[in-house]
Amino acid sequence: MPPLRPLGQTNLHVTPIAMGCWPISGVTSVDVTREASLATVAAAYDAGINFFDTAYCYGYEGESEQMVGEVLRPHRDKVVIATKGGIHWGPDRKQVRDGRPETLLKECDESLRRLGTDYIDLYYLHGPDPETPVGKSAEAMARLLASGKIRAAGVSNLSTIAQYEEFHSVCPITADQPHYNMLQREIEAERLPWCRAHNVSVNVYWPLMKGMLAGKLRRDHVWDPKDGRQKYPIFVGQEWDRNHDFVDRLRPIAERAGRTVGQLAVAWTIQRPGITAALCGAKRPEQIEEIAAAMTWTLTAEDLAEIDAAIRDRGEVASRPAV
Repeated sequence: MPPLRPLGQTNLHVTPIAMGCWPISGVTSVDVTREASLATVAAAYDAGINFFDTAYCYGYEGESEQMVGEVLRPHRDKVVIATKGGIHWGPDRKQVRDGRPETLLKECDESLRRLGTDYIDLYYLHGPDPETPVGKSAEAMARLLASGKIRAAGVSNLSTIAQYEEFHSVCPITADQPHYNMLQREIEAERLPWCRAHNVSVNVYWPLMKGMLAGKLRRDHVWDPKDGRQKYPIFVGQEWDRNHDFVDRLRPIAERAGRTVGQLAVAWTIQRPGITAALCGAKRPEQIEEIAAAMTWTLTAEDLAEIDAAIRDRGEVASRPAV
């Protein structure tokens, strides 16, 4: 296994792959069972992953946090658990952003109870509340740090560098969590340089572009009506075809090393300058076991040159849902 990486300027150290625990909630994923979800968290730990990422709203009733806590409680001193506050489900099962200090303090306490722990290693503001300045949200984070309920504070889904500066001036940011992968590299323009300049770890989600870069979706894939990925432009029409063309460019690179396309995509991500960890979602043990093996693969100069050429030919893709 590769050496652990420091989380910001804390004494916390994490594996370059984290298990993203959104899929085990079953909210937008299909064929999810509690038994498989618990087994997947356990398999991630057994595969050498020590970094687990969940959130208050992962599951309508906090199911993800509950399962993460259930599995990892016996290993609490050997793992780094990240969770998030500031987004919850309303009565209509639509997400609500609420970054008021009183809400963040309350949600943190509820997350602690669900996880069955007395501290959270890394607590993120899950997304900015349009009605609450991020500086006010940061005040709650600073209080949580002072109380010992959290060991580090992070941000996710901020829109501007000004928001980073505002939050950081009130509460030090240890980690940022944006989306990032081979084809969605917007953070390289401003956010990644800002984080590197301020010693902020960058823990990215969507390294497999919501499964597109795993290389297992067929061109003739028939979507389950409950699969939430259909609302993303990358999975429909011309974008779908172009993304498959790109994946086909990656296959021989992976096969040459006896690896999978998914391992290639994740290995590339965690070897990018300034990237601390890639959050890889899974809902079955074999999925996280496959991806965990990417931590042991160092890409060659030839690999990187071929990947760069494929990326240039493909160009960037749309990032957000169509609806």
